[in-house]
Amino acid sequence: MAGLIKREDVEAVRERARIEEIVSAYVTLKTAGVGSMKGLCPFHDERTPSFHVRPGVGRWHCFGCGEGGDVISFVQKIDGMGFTDAVEHLADRVGMQLRYEDSRTGGAAQRGPREEPGRRQRLIEAHRVAAEFYADQLFAPGAQAARAFLAERSFGRDDAETFGLGFAPTGWDALMRHLQGRGFTQAELVASGLVSQGQRGIYDRFRGRLVWPIRDVTGAVIGFGARKLFDEDQGPKYLNTPETSLYKKAHVLYGIDLAKRAIAQSKRVVIVEGYTDVMAAHLSGVEVAVATCGTAFGGDHAKVVRRLMGDTTAGGGLQLASGASLGGEIIFTFDGDAAGQKAAMRAFGEDQRFHAQTFVAVEPSGMDPCDLRMARGPEAVKSLVDGRVPLFEFVIRTTLDAYDLETVEGRVGALRAAAPLVAGIRDRSMQLGYSRSLARWIGLDPDEVRREVGSVSGRPAPGRRRDERDVRGSRAEAPASGTDGPVTPLVTAPDPRDPVARIERLALVVALQYPQHVPATFDGLDEDAFATPAWRAVHAAVRAAGGVGTGRGLGGSRWVESVVEEAGDAVGPLVTELAVAPVPEDRENVIAAYVADVVRKVIDLGLTRRIADAKSRVQRLDPAADAEAYRIAFERLVAIEKERRELRDSA
Repeated sequence: MAGLIKREDVEAVRERARIEEIVSAYVTLKTAGVGSMKGLCPFHDERTPSFHVRPGVGRWHCFGCGEGGDVISFVQKIDGMGFTDAVEHLADRVGMQLRYEDSRTGGAAQRGPREEPGRRQRLIEAHRVAAEFYADQLFAPGAQAARAFLAERSFGRDDAETFGLGFAPTGWDALMRHLQGRGFTQAELVASGLVSQGQRGIYDRFRGRLVWPIRDVTGAVIGFGARKLFDEDQGPKYLNTPETSLYKKAHVLYGIDLAKRAIAQSKRVVIVEGYTDVMAAHLSGVEVAVATCGTAFGGDHAKVVRRLMGDTTAGGGLQLASGASLGGEIIFTFDGDAAGQKAAMRAFGEDQRFHAQTFVAVEPSGMDPCDLRMARGPEAVKSLVDGRVPLFEFVIRTTLDAYDLETVEGRVGALRAAAPLVAGIRDRSMQLGYSRSLARWIGLDPDEVRREVGSVSGRPAPGRRRDERDVRGSRAEAPASGTDGPVTPLVTAPDPRDPVARIERLALVVALQYPQHVPATFDGLDEDAFATPAWRAVHAAVRAAGGVGTGRGLGGSRWVESVVEEAGDAVGPLVTELAVAPVPEDRENVIAAYVADVVRKVIDLGLTRRIADAKSRVQRLDPAADAEAYRIAFERLVAIEKERRELRDSA
């Protein structure tokens, strides 16, 4: 079984995938001086560009929201991918074959679908051609039933083209013949899931159906969903692509390619139940809507969403009983019937791995977003989402609806049914809050409800004073959203108004961006040369990476990457920020002299501090009591002053 991508291949992908080309697919970049580009940040709303890219070092950083990294981390964040997926995606773009470490032998190995060079790209290309074929067929004479289906739901031709809808002809092999005519082999078509294998040979999987292309976060078509149109079709109402090397239904969300940017910016995602609901939501202005494909929303879907939403730790992952928003939001729209309530219970079971606040939006009469848009217009769909209620509250109240709360028996039964739900809430402060809410909804004494919840969860019910301590403790001890343990605190940049910190920062900026121009004296600076703690930490990473002498040999992107690795998680973001920061003087004909001057200034600062320390020691010594120590200290002071004088004379 293949393991990690070989390190040298990851480094090669970083070098060959030009960061300015990758970023430009999402951000309009303009020149911001020699070797620098900038644009509006895709990760937060802003009017003035603060998002910078420096191709020479292969890094990006937003000085508005603080996000930054290399070309791989940009793809991870913008497209919601994991590290391996991002590297594989970039490798495909640059036409590079990746190698993997075999976890059993330690040797190189090809990974699953990459055993045959270019196989994945061939399957993706087959899906692209199939999507074009289906889209062309939608407006052919034989697709009247498909067009009528869309018209009945208030979708026009422009809407169909926006979402790439198509029609699968009723014949047995129309798509297969088309793809074979484009050079695809029978083995490739079977592997793609576009055709099925039967006793009499292979045939089109989708026939006589309205077809939706299902895309991954990068926009590549990886499968299809198809809706039955004709009575003679004996298949299921909806039929999806089977599991393939491209299509894993537990990871797939329909509409994610259209919604990803809005999700990243708003920290909100709306989960609807069908393809037409996604269309209706987007056309109503709810651009964060997605849908699962033939399966319930689960943990793997949550991972995809969490990567897109990014850090939602502003609220510590807490969901308030009041429904107030403290971080990212996942909003489910369920039908109001029993099936919808069952789906809500499934979501309740998954909720605590989402690392976001979870809500439910249910239209009272049971209409889904598609029906609602047809009946009451786009504003009604937006109002449905805005009127969301917390998932915990929805599930508990739905459970209570089965009991007559006007009777003692009903109230006791409701308490016994709802207590396990409250006890299942892992966040201690939320559990306490919902215990109080449950007591109010049923009409029972809060202490009685807490005792029942405590007995279910295996803990004694605490008193009020203990409650307050537990609430504080749970907030202090809970790890940040999306982590499994303690989080390494980031080292923060110092006050930019501090003149010393400003000079030290600039010295590190030029050391990272222009190592070829930095004087060799920079590598002679000791560990105490930088007075500012944050910049001392970055300088330590520079030294650990081999100093600027090593940087000259490695060159831009590899040099910065090596410093980032030495810096670790706490200091790495600062290294990226400095590697992308604008330089006051970047003209090619004077940059070398400018860099040398900056380094002289930071060396001068260090010498000035050493002179002050040496003077202090001389003043503390009594020459009569210890003449030898006084002589040594005085000579040291003179030597340092001479070194500073020579430095200034050389400038």
